[in-house]
Amino acid sequence: MAGWLREHGDAALAGTPEVRQFSGGASNLTYLLRYPERDLILRRPPAGHKAKSAHDMGREFTIQSRLAPVFPYVAPMVAFCDDESVIGSQFYVMERLVGPIPAVDLPAGVELTPEQARSLATNTFDLMIDLHGVDVDAAGLRDLGKGEGYVARQVGGWSGRYRKARTPDVGPMESTMDWLDAHQPPDRRTCLIHNDFRMDNIVYAPDDLTRPIGLLDWEMATLGDPLMDLGGAIAYWVQADDDAEIQLARMQPSHLPGMPTRQGIFDYYGERTGLEVGERDRVFYEVFGLFRLAVIAQQIYYRYYHGQTTNPRFKDIGVWVDILDRRCQRLIAAAGS
Repeated sequence: MAGWLREHGDAALAGTPEVRQFSGGASNLTYLLRYPERDLILRRPPAGHKAKSAHDMGREFTIQSRLAPVFPYVAPMVAFCDDESVIGSQFYVMERLVGPIPAVDLPAGVELTPEQARSLATNTFDLMIDLHGVDVDAAGLRDLGKGEGYVARQVGGWSGRYRKARTPDVGPMESTMDWLDAHQPPDRRTCLIHNDFRMDNIVYAPDDLTRPIGLLDWEMATLGDPLMDLGGAIAYWVQADDDAEIQLARMQPSHLPGMPTRQGIFDYYGERTGLEVGERDRVFYEVFGLFRLAVIAQQIYYRYYHGQTTNPRFKDIGVWVDILDRRCQRLIAAAGS
């Protein structure tokens, strides 16, 4: 791999890098390549995976390459390799963006005032708003989308994925899927969306945790409805007054004093973009985001249940599918429809 990278990426790379896999994640694998002069990042599909359409390294590389001139929050790309004989799969290499990436809690030793926590949240969603404002024609990304009907395709597509991945020890979720099918709003507009927008996919400035400098993990990016992207991000937003069961699923420090509520984020996004969301549609986007998250969890659990992976982290993930469905049902009941 080091020789291939010198030939196709940067001839100045000397020697063989130290390689370390980043922990976390359940899809594409990410590695640090540590050279004496600089660090690079390598991305590849899961080991043993053969369906290139689901883990398309070339697509992910191309999106970021084309975005770079018009959206300064992508890492510089170094090289893409479609020769699977090099490491056993396609892969691409990019520059490493240096800075903290918040996970469940803030980095050790970092504290934020309520005002700073709110700035972290608003600056984070300003990054999403900037992405949604990208001129896709100028970026050469118009061919990513399928046109009108994105909301309907997502509802039908994710419902089909759940039914295909369901195992006997999880609930059917038919009531949630029926509700989503009956209450979907029309597409509001079409733009570039990230589709996995959360803080642990964002690099922040080393000297200012409230300022994003890079957006990572473009595997699911496409052209679609921006409010569906917002709903997907809201699904990860666990706030301070959520119950203990939901708090266990928190993946980012969205519970800190000063952080906006989910409703506050919808309001902020609407004020900034003009895409204001009424109560009925807000519930739809929130329920869809949670449902989609449940399907992703179930797809991972399906692999564990059928012995396709033995990763112990996935042993109890099926429990969260039912937890997320109960949350969907509570939102639906509260909406009175």
